[in-house]
Amino acid sequence: MTETQENQERSVPKPHFTDAEAGAKTFPDSTKRDFNYYTPAKRKQSRYEDVTVEVQPDPRHYLAQGWLYGFSDGRGGYPLDWTALKAWGSDRPEPERFPGSGGKGYDWPATGWHEFRDPNEEWELTFYRYNSNVVRQLNQNVDAARQSKAFDQWNQNWVRFVESHVGAWMHVDHGLGLYLFANANRRAPTNMHNNAISVNSMHRIRSAQDLALYNLTLTEEIEGFDGSAHLAAWNSDPAWQGVREVAEQLTAIDDWCEAIFAANVVFEPLVGELFRSGLVQHAAPRNGDFVTPTVIGAEEYDYAERDLRYTKPLFHLLTNDKEFADHNKELLQGWLSTWTARSIAASRALQPLWSQPEAKPPRFEDALDAAKSRFAGILNDLNLEAPKEIGQ
Repeated sequence: MTETQENQERSVPKPHFTDAEAGAKTFPDSTKRDFNYYTPAKRKQSRYEDVTVEVQPDPRHYLAQGWLYGFSDGRGGYPLDWTALKAWGSDRPEPERFPGSGGKGYDWPATGWHEFRDPNEEWELTFYRYNSNVVRQLNQNVDAARQSKAFDQWNQNWVRFVESHVGAWMHVDHGLGLYLFANANRRAPTNMHNNAISVNSMHRIRSAQDLALYNLTLTEEIEGFDGSAHLAAWNSDPAWQGVREVAEQLTAIDDWCEAIFAANVVFEPLVGELFRSGLVQHAAPRNGDFVTPTVIGAEEYDYAERDLRYTKPLFHLLTNDKEFADHNKELLQGWLSTWTARSIAASRALQPLWSQPEAKPPRFEDALDAAKSRFAGILNDLNLEAPKEIGQ
């Protein structure tokens, strides 16, 4: 090859920039590094909103081509009729899609469902951080009790109570976590709902696991502790059959809103908190047990400070909806009447458990009155009337 050939310029296409390339156009938000496709709840948008709001799209707002997937009956995505409750804009038809339509949707919000924000601001990071801290603390408490021989302080009557009745509650947690909340999570129409409800589901499943592992520890540490006694209590003890019946009825609810409402607004304050706080938390220290309250207390905090905390604004939006408030209140009052009667009956079936510990907790009627008062306060926050069944 000659020197002339080496220096000769090769004939190749040259790039030609037209300012039409991705990222080439300059506009007011060109340098902005935050999302701006939603209106934040406060003055400054949060990381929770960045990773949650509109992550699950909606053909009424973004999906120009309609839902990307569907079911065998022809419906796609997250049908709004998976609950009888309605939010502003629910009755608007999905925009028509045809060549040249441009996929124009509705102005924000697509429907009133999208107004919900979880006050706990739950997303993946918060979920793993919170639950890992809870499990770490519980493990430390149980290990410290094992090393200090704290279980030797329990009287035998309390050992029998814990093996049968504290262990029985894991069946409630497992059933509601896996078959109620996990199912409701799939049916809820926005990612804001999905995140909050799925975390609720994991709280219940983790609590069931906490009790199961605690049961195994007690079987190893306490001579004669029957680790299978909770099965007999759950399956055949008359005191538990009312709770078992209501728990199974809850898992059979098809309407995802009714499921969340019946579990968190009705069942938990009238049955869950009644058993955990009104009985176990009060009776355990009097019987030499300062360990079980830490396990039960973790679940109490899950419900009172996190799960109920998202449930209130979820239903408050619906009872104050700008279009369907009256419709929603009428439905919720009907659900209240049904589930309150069932929960009160289940609570009263538990009454014999109050007499079993050697050192007695406060009276059952006092604990039930406190539960009813708590329940009435929740209803007041939701602008709902306490049903007549609360007087039973």
